Amino acid sequence: MSAISRFIDRVWPPAWLYSTYEAQVIKRLDRSAMPRHVAVLADGNRRWARLNAPGQPLVAGYRAGAAKLQQFVEWCDDIGIPVITLWVLSTDNLDRSAADELEPLLEVIDELVVKLADTGRWRVQAVGDLDLLPKERAASLRASAARTEAVEGMHINVAVSYGGRHELRDAFRSLLAERAAQGRTLEEVAATVEIDEISEHLYTKGQPDPDLIIRTSGEQRLSGFLLWQSAHSEFYFCEALWPDFRKVDFVRALRNYTQRERRFGR
Repeated sequence: MSAISRFIDRVWPPAWLYSTYEAQVIKRLDRSAMPRHVAVLADGNRRWARLNAPGQPLVAGYRAGAAKLQQFVEWCDDIGIPVITLWVLSTDNLDRSAADELEPLLEVIDELVVKLADTGRWRVQAVGDLDLLPKERAASLRASAARTEAVEGMHINVAVSYGGRHELRDAFRSLLAERAAQGRTLEEVAATVEIDEISEHLYTKGQPDPDLIIRTSGEQRLSGFLLWQSAHSEFYFCEALWPDFRKVDFVRALRNYTQRERRFGR
């Protein structure tokens, strides 16, 4: 791409045109069909860094992604989404990432959660196997979440050190431990356990399942995200790398969702 082409790509369409279009799409959204819970796989931060910050550490992409997550939270709050889930670090990432890459990412995530909590506007909850994180980071995430427990605003799940299989494992462990404390045998539990009882032991217990799951960067898979909760979710895949995800992309996802006929397996 030539320098002239890159310049045109940056300035056209102009911001005012996008804003006008966004406002028109939002105005026409069917408010009766809006999702109660939107989840996002904020994918593509490292690729964005390699393309837009060559020669710089990958943390440049993580910081750009965190800034976009803060914008995304504001978009959801403005539109009136009651619950959102932001997947920022998977258990697979913990296994694959080198220590010198993981620590800067954890620092960015910690800063993001602190900033969200400090607003005092939202209930922030860290969901995942925090025991896999360094103790200081896990303690900071728990402390930030605890400060918002009484907040009645939008509920923000920050999925960090999260894996769908880990969540199901922990749910079953919790359920079995609860039943054992009640004096129930394993045979009794196996014969009587119901689906709703398992749901009550998930990280997101008490919350509506995600109606809409968005994944960026062109990947078209869930990678284990919210395995249990996504049974009847609608999926929306976007080509943009996460730091390049725009409000217009978000409102298009909402428009697409409101135009679908949800069957819930029927």
